[in-house]
Amino acid sequence: LRALIEGKDMAALNELERAAQLADAAYLAGFTALKHLQWDDAKRHLTYAASQHRSLGRLLRKYGIQAELGLPITEEIMVHAGPNLRSVLLGLVEVYQELGEHDDAMTILKRLHKLEPHEPAVKLSIAEFLVETRPDDRRACQQVVQLCAQVDNESPVHAAVLLYKARALGNLGLLDAKRETLTKALRRRKDRPPEVLLALRYERALTYEALGQKAKARKDFERIYAEDPSYQDVADRFSI
Repeated sequence: LRALIEGKDMAALNELERAAQLADAAYLAGFTALKHLQWDDAKRHLTYAASQHRSLGRLLRKYGIQAELGLPITEEIMVHAGPNLRSVLLGLVEVYQELGEHDDAMTILKRLHKLEPHEPAVKLSIAEFLVETRPDDRRACQQVVQLCAQVDNESPVHAAVLLYKARALGNLGLLDAKRETLTKALRRRKDRPPEVLLALRYERALTYEALGQKAKARKDFERIYAEDPSYQDVADRFSI
């Protein structure tokens, strides 16, 4: 743990693997391996941690340690992952996606949804998975829209959920509904990560473009360029 705090991840991982029969050590080893793209090691440790989930956090609490690691759910959003079953399963979903084991990822997502159906991070993970892996599957896109139907823009995670809901609506050809969803998500900017706001605005610009509203699309593209000139293909659109 001292090695982790000091940024010596590989040294920490070596020590954690020596104690990987302990649920908390497996949890920490799994997320450390995931951070360094060691997918097979992450899968092994997180799978074990999930099998021992009733013991997660017990040893850390005994020594008065509050552990909370970062887990990127999407390119724009990272969530806090504590020593609990939800965090471990979310980590496993990311690992399975990277390994191309989509059926296993879907199995875990179904388990997560049954475990915590109203948790926004779970909804985001499911929506991201379906939109990214099955963009042309109308049934999958319909599932995303239904899953996200009652989501309000309460937090950065909720805003990211609305982004994927909008993408699913676009894949279904519902461009007006997609535009309205993105505009709703953009109404609240306080405490929202710049990456999320840029993604929402870029998606809305593309939607305006598809709807033939070129002036509105250009306005959004210009605002993106002013905030981040290197974002996506925005600079190329202005021949800059």
